[in-house]
Amino acid sequence: MAEPDPENPSSGAGQRLGAPETLGISTLDPGHKPPAMPPGRHVTVTVRMLDDTEEVFDVSQKASGKVLFDLVCSHMNLIEGGYFGLEFQNHKSMMVWLDHIKPIIKQLRRPKNTTLRFSVKFFPPDHAQLLEELTRYLFALQIKQDLSSGRMMCNDTSAALMVSHIIQSEIGDFDESHCRSHLLNNNYIPDQMTLIDKIMEFHSKHIGQSPAESDFQLLEVARKLDFYGIRLHPAKDREGSKLSLAVAHTGVLVFQTHTRINAFNWSKIRKLSFKRKRFLIKLRPDLNSSYQDTLEFLMASRDCCKVFWKICVEYHAFFRLFEEPKPKPKPMLFTRGSSFRFSGRTQKQVIDYVRESEFKKIPFERKHSRVRYSSRVQHNSRLSPLPSPRHHEVPSESGVPQDFSSSPPRRHWKESVLVSAEDPAASRTSKMSPNHQRNGHEDRKESISKPEESRGSTRQMSPEHPSQGVAPHSPPPSGQPHGMVNGQKSLELCSHSLDGRQPSPLTSPLLNDACSIRTDDEDEVRRKRFPTDRAYFIAKELLTTERTYLKDLEVVTVSFRSVVEQDEATPDSLKNTILSTFEPLHKFHTGFLREVEQRLAMWEGRSNAHIKGDYQRIGDVMLKNLQALKPLTTNMHKHSDILLELEKACKASHRVENLCRDFELQKVCYIPLNVFVLRPLHRLIHYKQILERLCKHYPATHEDFRDCRAALADVSEVVDQLQGSLLKMENLQKLLELQKDLLGVDNLVVSGREFIRLGCLSKLSGKGLQQRMFFLFNDVILYTSRGMTPTNQFKVHGQLPLRGMTIRESEEEWGVPHAFTLVGQGQSVVVAASSLTEMEKWMQDIKMAIEMTKTSNGPTSDVLTCTLTDNKEPSPVRDKKAPNGQGPVPLSVICWYRVQSLSFSESCRSLENQLSGNLLRKFKNSNGWQKLWVVFTNFSLFFYKSHQDDYPLASLPLLGYSVTVPAENENIHKDYVFKLHFKSHVYYFRSESEYTFERWMEVIRSATVSSSQARLRNNKDPHPH
Repeated sequence: MAEPDPENPSSGAGQRLGAPETLGISTLDPGHKPPAMPPGRHVTVTVRMLDDTEEVFDVSQKASGKVLFDLVCSHMNLIEGGYFGLEFQNHKSMMVWLDHIKPIIKQLRRPKNTTLRFSVKFFPPDHAQLLEELTRYLFALQIKQDLSSGRMMCNDTSAALMVSHIIQSEIGDFDESHCRSHLLNNNYIPDQMTLIDKIMEFHSKHIGQSPAESDFQLLEVARKLDFYGIRLHPAKDREGSKLSLAVAHTGVLVFQTHTRINAFNWSKIRKLSFKRKRFLIKLRPDLNSSYQDTLEFLMASRDCCKVFWKICVEYHAFFRLFEEPKPKPKPMLFTRGSSFRFSGRTQKQVIDYVRESEFKKIPFERKHSRVRYSSRVQHNSRLSPLPSPRHHEVPSESGVPQDFSSSPPRRHWKESVLVSAEDPAASRTSKMSPNHQRNGHEDRKESISKPEESRGSTRQMSPEHPSQGVAPHSPPPSGQPHGMVNGQKSLELCSHSLDGRQPSPLTSPLLNDACSIRTDDEDEVRRKRFPTDRAYFIAKELLTTERTYLKDLEVVTVSFRSVVEQDEATPDSLKNTILSTFEPLHKFHTGFLREVEQRLAMWEGRSNAHIKGDYQRIGDVMLKNLQALKPLTTNMHKHSDILLELEKACKASHRVENLCRDFELQKVCYIPLNVFVLRPLHRLIHYKQILERLCKHYPATHEDFRDCRAALADVSEVVDQLQGSLLKMENLQKLLELQKDLLGVDNLVVSGREFIRLGCLSKLSGKGLQQRMFFLFNDVILYTSRGMTPTNQFKVHGQLPLRGMTIRESEEEWGVPHAFTLVGQGQSVVVAASSLTEMEKWMQDIKMAIEMTKTSNGPTSDVLTCTLTDNKEPSPVRDKKAPNGQGPVPLSVICWYRVQSLSFSESCRSLENQLSGNLLRKFKNSNGWQKLWVVFTNFSLFFYKSHQDDYPLASLPLLGYSVTVPAENENIHKDYVFKLHFKSHVYYFRSESEYTFERWMEVIRSATVSSSQARLRNNKDPHPH
């Protein structure tokens, strides 16, 4: 028989790295201090957690329920606390939720003898809306309790499948004897003995699934059940038939003998009320009738009616409102009706709060779980912070230590330790307060968040920021989660992080001082010594971008070539094509870069040639080399053959597919591999842009003007010849990229199909507004959802053919801001954009695409590989876990998390507007500047120590960011500084000259402004739409 692991009372869970164990994140609004401690006698309140451990909290009896709830959330470091609540049995033996507004003393008659239960209160329709792994774990514990108690009723197959995911999380991969023994000693569902074989059969299919993935799959199964998150309230109809009422995110549900017989959506309900024992639902008038229908249900007592009415009010506010309802003004004389209202963040506010705020990802511990992973330590423990060696003894009010090691395990938490992590000042005040020391927490001083000035040192252990104090090839410190993008430490990890995988690129890099030299006055002196002519800085842009381009060529000619040559499965034709195409280009540009470096050295006076004037030009070097490059450009229109041959080889051989996928996970492949194939064509456009700026700057009498104009004529001729081919290749590259991003799509890449736009929209369904990712092509619209796969893929839910489709605004019809309706053949979809601008962009592009279908014969093949009800798992090749990270973050994933959209023309423009060079970077509240080598491409900034590095240290996706000039009150007293900001993230970058400042502003704006504004500034729109 398998013995359960002994509980260790000194071990806990839920601590964010580097944070004191009791601070965490409260549910207070950002920047607000914790509520003041009301005067009065203190009481101890016992709270039973979802893992069945009990914690004791010390609060004032006059404190509100929110104070206690914030203390519990802070204790667990729970960010998404809005989904949870505290319930207890009142003096009438009814289970009720603790009111956040009322004082505790008015709700708990005997606090010392009352045990509150921390439980899930609001169940969202889509578990992908839960952004933190800890939150999903708590939901999984709630599902486990509901299954065990019989509250979540389902068929045997669903019950067995859910139990299999639970034991996969607890005991790990399937072992027949271990699994059977575990099931015999642990009861998860009623009548479990008859389902043991079926549970074991399901468990054997979960090999390799981590606990976090098991939680996600458990919630995926549970959310589809009728009794997911349902609490039945007995009632009778007017005829006396026994019924049960329940409330969900969609509205009020009616059950009869465990079968749902009716549902009243929130949009159909005009008013909910109760009168004595009668619960009343007043519906909106039907379109076909002129009267209002009022439904009446009889419940056991007035108190039963009031309890159910309150939870209905809270569910409606949480899921349907954008913000917390404001309190009603108190009447002067008489009161009418209840003053009860929902208190707390709505679901939208919870999601926005987590996305906008910067939180460290904390590894937490799972009770009963015997599975150990390198990125997350899991022991048999409780949902409480990790204790220091001395914290198993917590001083009492009198200062005498109390031992809580006896069973049942408890911990004593005091209200004074509740500190909002959004307010560093509050943290510092709490740290130095006598009350803080009196509660036995003075040893936490060093772990409390430091001021912004020392952020570089305190964040070295943060998994969401690159640590540069560690050598590039050295392993991370033990116990430090791996947050890798393309093998490099990257951005803020979002909610769906599974064992070190990054699902959300939301934050920029935070590099510490070890990465580069702090330079201020020294750089100023150096800058004054160099030429100040605008032509020099244009020539310097040629130098810096040529260095980056040569590194990009080496990715193909050196790194990728070495991989394919060692693999026998790669076709020889593909090897020869890559070698014959890129090797001559690499050889040529190596010599070209050498000449440009020599010329710039002479121009700056750093060589032995001191002749002024003769070497202060660049046109002759460009003319000579572009004429030599011309023969190599004759076959550039065949680069699409490389893309197709590479895709064909991947389809023909899983080994080649694995090889290409693994290569994209290497550090050097910082953008998709297909983009590197198109780099030579983009480089010609860069040469044309540089020469246009030189010709515009020089007067016609300048000695360099003639050479620059001749070179411009040569490169313009080549670019004009390749322009048509480049558009087709960019469209092909985008289709190939999207085909990898989508699950359930087979033949996306077909002749005649063109990509137009992708972005995030909210789809209106019976479950309310649900976030969906839409992909617009010239013949079809696909709508998808973000799956919890190891890869950054979207699962296709449906397709809408554009032929015969109509589109109309429907904001007034549905009462949803920025809503419009797509009416197709046999189906219609109502969607809502995040803003008026987004709605206009989508409607404009969809209307253009619809018009195109009337005048052209686009592709007719079906995009989907299977029916919409087919829940087939992704192939093992695509679903295989990446060994070294997640590779380049797809733009579709960034659009998903930042609720943005992206058109094909904007995507092409971002690839063509490449820029690189040295910049000085500064944080909002930091001192001094850090020098970094920065590359802009593909809507992102990539950061290097120097131009000689082979791979970036970190990256910053720019979608959603704004670029401006710092205001006077920001105290940035330097020239040529621009500011990047996205919600709470603010970064300053400083360039060396007015020209480079203008260029950085120009290219970054091309990645951040709306498409309509960008089109006005762009002379050439590379797409007819």
